[in-house]
Amino acid sequence: MENKSNQVVVVDISMPFWSMVVFMVKWSVAAIPAMIIIFLLASLFFAVLGGLFGGMGHMGGGTGRW
Repeated sequence: MENKSNQVVVVDISMPFWSMVVFMVKWSVAAIPAMIIIFLLASLFFAVLGGLFGGMGHMGGGTGRW
């Protein structure tokens, strides 16, 4: 069986300026909830890691020193 691949090179995109502006504004607004979700997932991940390792930087016996 022959392995045929079609390569495509995009040279130009014909899109009116204001349509592109509206598209980019929608894209930016859609990124806000996505970043909130990513932040919450990262916070949960690091909270679990902190709980597992128990705050290893606080092993000085409460004196504030190592």
